[in-house]
Formats: sequence, C-alpha cells, structure tokens
Amino acid sequence: MSACRPGATAPQLCHHELTGRQKTIRGEFMARHLRLAIAAAVLLGCACAHAQEAVAPAPDPDALFHSKDPVLDANKQTAYHIVKDLIEAGHWEQADKYLTERYIQHNPLAASGRAGVVKFFTEVVKAKPKPIPAKMQSKIVSVTAEGDLVVVSYVRELKDPKDPAKSYTTTWFDMWRFKDGKADEHWDPATR
Repeated sequence: MSACRPGATAPQLCHHELTGRQKTIRGEFMARHLRLAIAAAVLLGCACAHAQEAVAPAPDPDALFHSKDPVLDANKQTAYHIVKDLIEAGHWEQADKYLTERYIQHNPLAASGRAGVVKFFTEVVKAKPKPIPAKMQSKIVSVTAEGDLVVVSYVRELKDPKDPAKSYTTTWFDMWRFKDGKADEHWDPATR
C-alpha cells in the first residue's frame, strides 16, 4: 500500500494514484458539493439582504364579508359583527346575538362558553364599550368561508425582536364554526 501521508489507507490514495475514472468521480463529487455550498451561501445572503414582503390589508374589508351563497353570507355577516361590534367596539353585552351559549374556545387564554369569552374581554382585556364604527377598523387580509367555517385573516404588526425601533408585519387569524347562525367554536394562534 502506497500512501501520500502517514497512516493513509487504500480509499485515501493520493490524487496522483487515482485512476482516470476515480479522478472524474472525485472531481464531480467535489464540484457538486462546491455548487451546493455556493447556492446555500447565496440563499442565506438573499434572506439577510432582502426583507419579507409586508402583509397588505384589503382596500375594502367590509366587502370581504359577503358571499353569493346565502348561508355563507349569513355566517360571514355574523363574523363581521363579532369583529366590528364585539372585538373592536367592546359591546360584549351583545354577545348573545353572535355567540352560542356553549361557545367552544380553543384560545388557551379564555374559557369556553359565551360567559367565559365575555369575562375574558371585559375583565382580563378590560375592553370598554365605545361607539360601533360605521365601517370595520381592523386591517383585514382575507375572509374565507367554507361549509360552516369562516376564517378572518388580519394584518398583525410586531416589533422586531432584534431591533425594537423597527417593526414587521405578519398575519393573525380567527376561525369560527357556525351553528344556527351563531359562532359555536373558535380557533386562533394565541399561546400562553
């Protein structure tokens, strides 16, 4: 066994001892890894050099809460009033118009039941009633209705944890399952 360095074994032959085919395979292997390393560096560089695209709200959010299908339209309209009348304006005394009594809550911060969500917004969040606006104030990205579900996606602006002087946008959502014209179940991405 010939070796170019002390302790080298047969698979570690010096480049000058490799056959033509072995040199080609070794060269292709090294070229492939070099291309992958360059591609990874370019992608990482691009990710750092360019910021994400900002999440943009719909120009007329109220228009998103309509459907040609009468059932979907009714569910979207109930979602609209949950957002505008309850969440934005704080009129939780009207919750019985829009939420079932059993209202199943998947947000870990609020209890299930209409009374549980009303308590969360009135006692924990301390939402105070204010005039219900003629048009929705929330920055809505989209409203999707399918079957008994309605999903409302919002623009969410957050402070950049690396630089609190800067902010960025992402999305938030509320999803409701409707039963007999009222929201009966709710999901959102909230954490403890």
